[in-house]
Amino acid sequence: MTVSIDAKNVRQLASEILLKVDSQKAYADILLDHTFKRASLSQRDRALLTELTYGTLRWRGKIDAHLSHQLSRSLTGTDAFVRNLLRVTVYQLFYLDKIPDYAAVNEAVELAKIQRGSKAAGFVNAVLRNLLRPNEINTAAKVADNSVTALAVEYSHPEWLVGRWLDEFGQREVCALMLANNQRAPVVLRVNRLKSSREELLARLLGEGTAASATPWSPDGIMIESSGAVENLPGFLDGLFQVQGESSQLVAYLLAPLPDERILDACAAPGGKTTQIAELMKDSGELIAMDNSARGIEKICENIARLQLRSIQVVKADATNVLTGELGAPYDRILVDAPCSGFGTLRSHPEIKWQRQDKDIRRLSGLQAKMLERMTGYLKPSGVLVYSTCTLAREENERVVEAFLAQHKEFELEDAARYLPAAAKHMVRGGYFQALPQRDNTDGFFAARLRKVS
Repeated sequence: MTVSIDAKNVRQLASEILLKVDSQKAYADILLDHTFKRASLSQRDRALLTELTYGTLRWRGKIDAHLSHQLSRSLTGTDAFVRNLLRVTVYQLFYLDKIPDYAAVNEAVELAKIQRGSKAAGFVNAVLRNLLRPNEINTAAKVADNSVTALAVEYSHPEWLVGRWLDEFGQREVCALMLANNQRAPVVLRVNRLKSSREELLARLLGEGTAASATPWSPDGIMIESSGAVENLPGFLDGLFQVQGESSQLVAYLLAPLPDERILDACAAPGGKTTQIAELMKDSGELIAMDNSARGIEKICENIARLQLRSIQVVKADATNVLTGELGAPYDRILVDAPCSGFGTLRSHPEIKWQRQDKDIRRLSGLQAKMLERMTGYLKPSGVLVYSTCTLAREENERVVEAFLAQHKEFELEDAARYLPAAAKHMVRGGYFQALPQRDNTDGFFAARLRKVS
């Protein structure tokens, strides 16, 4: 059932989505998709709701600094809906220019009154009008020095993460990275080469009015400029493409699958890399797509069916557990695209930077090491294992691989540059594949190609 939503209530929807992101640690894209399905929104209002949600999440750190400057108590102590309504409104005031300030404030006050009563409305009115005083607008959140606190506010990232990245990358690179993280991620498609070519799909998209261009690093990718549903793009229902980030597409090239091989994708959901591996195998051989999430399994199956692939067997299992029966038989190649902190995907998932903590990186690095250790026993001699993540923390990337190699002398690290497409060979450091948002206009990605030599 859908419900009609007037334009004014788009701000309410954004505030409610952000409240759930806060309280439930939910992903904004899933909440937006659910809202689009239940609410009757015009294309314009869908675009506005998306902009308000993601924009507020990207700049929440700086927005909160502005708001905190106006409060006598902690911002986290305010009512959760009111807090997120204030954030959405400040984003409108400081980052959008299509609505007059007075209108944005009046709408916020009215929504606060409807949702939380007159006292909340008065509070919202006072905070926002004080914030708009000429001498107040530029008072908060200025970088007066290069301290971690100042950089965290200016670039809207949590202090602990800024401090970690400064140690790992240096200040100039970190500032460029954070700035890139606050940009919109392009929508990227991967052509299904069993059904079409990139040139043919690009021509069809352009011919039907979709602004599109070839990706610079992946030979299979197409970037599109579209605010509409991907399902409505020409070729989607025909299985001509899969939505998949450009750096993610390059991981399958590191695996270098061949027809008729037996391959395991150990953490396969939602199936982007799985289906790409099947296509590179010419849909010939045995590809096991394994995941421990029921919803993840469902997404993999949906993508396989739409792309019309036959070589993939989907199995619900945990990569940290012993694989039994036929599932435990040796593989020619194994991909461990491990669960990670996801800090390479902040352009698409800005909420991650407000939900994760330093302890999550330590916890996940232990899980990743356990998965990598478990999978070694299922690889044939001379077989290839690719370990990948979509994060930028060395503790989850290089250090996991280095510790593994120190324990397993039967494995060696192979130079990723030997297997990447020519245009992407610059994305290699110390033999590892590393894509960076500020350099490559992609999600941040890491991968290591390991061969079992004895």
